[in-house]
Amino acid sequence: MGRTKKKIQDPLDSTMSLGDHLEELRARLLLAILGLVIGAIICLIFGPKIIAFIKAPYTKLSQDPLVTLGPADAFVAYMKISLIAGLILTSPWVFYQLWMFVAAGLYPNERRYVYIAVPFSVVLFVVGALFFLFVVAPISLRFFLKFGDIIGVAPNWTLQKYVSFITMLMLVFGLGFQTPIAIFILNRTGLVSIQALRRSRKFVLLGIFVVAAMATPPDVISQVTLALPLYCLFELGILLSWFAERRKRAQNNRS
Repeated sequence: MGRTKKKIQDPLDSTMSLGDHLEELRARLLLAILGLVIGAIICLIFGPKIIAFIKAPYTKLSQDPLVTLGPADAFVAYMKISLIAGLILTSPWVFYQLWMFVAAGLYPNERRYVYIAVPFSVVLFVVGALFFLFVVAPISLRFFLKFGDIIGVAPNWTLQKYVSFITMLMLVFGLGFQTPIAIFILNRTGLVSIQALRRSRKFVLLGIFVVAAMATPPDVISQVTLALPLYCLFELGILLSWFAERRKRAQNNRS
């Protein structure tokens, strides 16, 4: 009887098999997609207001209307905006499902860090998306418009290309802002030490600029405005890990 009890409490017995992981992934993805679909349907209803919100950075800089070149362009742009807005609206639910999938593969003492990460992950995603829309997008759009004036080219931007540009980078910035949470989780679960993170700074900086160059359009403004916040968030992740480690040592000393 004593052996059975010890076996049940052994943390190695709490790990999941590959089949269990795949089943957990399927269930979490289905729940996340269901929430995303509901959010997209809600955003379809409020589509015109959301489009006006997305167009705000452009309309403040130019009086020229966005145009469409094909019969389905306006519809495709409308659906794309509704999908991205639905993702932002349901991001608490989507991130909860994704983090719960991660938690399923961790030991009980590690899962508490995932529960802490969920609300911060949502906040950082929304902040990253809005940071691009209200801070980076006006800078990038102003640069493109001025550059067109310099070379004598009149802007005749299409709605679909504008929506693709804005929504893609909102997603990129939202996901990029997850950096400190990812670093914190990796450190607290023992996969990466603070010392290793500090030693890798120059390589991380180079990698961030490479990722920014691949994830953004080929202009220096977008690349730099993504790379610099990402590196600051990397340093924030190290700082959070340092505070958590210091607090843990203080608790151990008191006990």
